Amino acid sequence: MKIALMDSGIGLLPTAAAVRRLRPDADLVLSSDPDSMPWGPRTPADVTERALAVARAAAAHRPDALIVACNTASVHALPALRAALEPGIPVIGTVPAIKPAAAGGGSIAIWATPVTTGSPYQRGLIRDFADGAAVTEVPCPGLADAVQHADEEAIDRAVAAAAALTPRDVRAVVLGCTHYELVVERIRAAVQPHGLPPVVLHGSAEAVAAQALRRIGARPAPAAAPGAGLTVLLSGRDAALPAAALAYAEGRLLDTVDAAG
Repeated sequence: MKIALMDSGIGLLPTAAAVRRLRPDADLVLSSDPDSMPWGPRTPADVTERALAVARAAAAHRPDALIVACNTASVHALPALRAALEPGIPVIGTVPAIKPAAAGGGSIAIWATPVTTGSPYQRGLIRDFADGAAVTEVPCPGLADAVQHADEEAIDRAVAAAAALTPRDVRAVVLGCTHYELVVERIRAAVQPHGLPPVVLHGSAEAVAAQALRRIGARPAPAAAPGAGLTVLLSGRDAALPAAALAYAEGRLLDTVDAAG
């Protein structure tokens, strides 16, 4: 089995790690576009063009499925990606986990890039899945870029700024950018008020990984299954995992398992 994942940068790591945990025997292809990131400020047409290039680079490796592990690309390019690759390669998009967050009750905050925050797409998800809930949309300027470069000081500043915009009574935070899942514990610490019940953070990686396996009729494999291969494509070029990826547990997991295999 071979699963490909695409993103503008290392935001694909949480979902790739989730796939690796579910199917340690699966080959992974990680295709990203560091030459032109961030994608967030780009026009929808430009995002679609870049996403198609990254997807086609991954598709050349003949995966059984392609996960679009990027909220921006899922918003703007998913129809074009499916038109280009399906039915030969199933394409699985990433949607912010607003529905499960709303199901938990209480007020919700959605952390997302400034472009996504307040967008018709996000407002539509709120209307469809969190109607009646108290929802605060929190823009997080610079956070994805800081995570991409593993810039610790910039991550701290961006997380603190977003936490300051997050109401104290929030019971759940939706991580509306895949990059944010790489710093989930830092976000958790920043939004947790002293003396109140734990704030629940909702990412998309686990659900998207499981959905990809369902699409191809695969089941989770035993943990003892042997580790499989890892192919890394940076703007179409064969490469190793970027150094910044190894700053995160998810990147180290993929690197360790690949080295062991």
